[in-house]
Amino acid sequence: MIIKTLAENTAIADTFGTEHGLSLYIETSKHKLLFDLGASGLFAENAEKMGIDLAAVDTVIISHGHSDHGGGLETFLNLNTTAKIYVNKKAFEEHYSARPSGMADIGLNQHLLPNERFVFVDDHLKLDEELELFAGVAVNRFYPSGNETLFMKQGSDLLQDDFSHEHNLIITDAGKTVLIAGCAHRGIVNIVEHFHSMKNAYPDFVIGGFHLYNRSKDQQEDPEVMRQIGEFLLTTKADYYTCHCTGLAPYNRLKEQMKEKIGYLATGSQLSLS
Repeated sequence: MIIKTLAENTAIADTFGTEHGLSLYIETSKHKLLFDLGASGLFAENAEKMGIDLAAVDTVIISHGHSDHGGGLETFLNLNTTAKIYVNKKAFEEHYSARPSGMADIGLNQHLLPNERFVFVDDHLKLDEELELFAGVAVNRFYPSGNETLFMKQGSDLLQDDFSHEHNLIITDAGKTVLIAGCAHRGIVNIVEHFHSMKNAYPDFVIGGFHLYNRSKDQQEDPEVMRQIGEFLLTTKADYYTCHCTGLAPYNRLKEQMKEKIGYLATGSQLSLS
């Protein structure tokens, strides 16, 4: 399995554009897929620089209903005419972020609806023997404090977002399992534990943002909470690769604790898993 980072907050070289967002290109034995599409069309520009033919992508997964993960949807629809796009059934609802300048709309572009290429997913969907999506993660511990500035609209009311629009991807390929989370708004520990409850085992690899940094407040998660999260992740024996909303300072803290068991995915990076 090969994973190439098309959009992320940082880059391995100045030749690649960056943005606050995430997009991963993944090749498995059977699929060429995209996990998230970043905040804009930047993922496509970087894909071209990396020699990736986006017209050949057969599957797209949008992890949740925030524009830094699905802002490139219109660009993708113009570049690829065949791939199905899997989103949670609540992903196109209205979502907002409380910022110093006021409440900002961070939802997906509703003008893209209706579209027969969108597949709306409930709490669980097994696409085939390689790909599986799940939501419905129980929040038991280590709920990200950065979620406090994120809201959803119900009727005319703005409520604290419950992230029921977030789902996660399991890839099973060549005898290995990979768990991919976009922002882990439900908590990376809870997501990994939910995987364990489904499979009675931990994944071999875990990839994604861990939401340990609140961009609106420029504030990272409590150091003791991060230590306990790192302690749990080490017990799973999985290899972790993080990015985006984890934040560089929290990542560096986890790196000191977890050593070779964690790495960082910046734009332009390529990861081979076997």
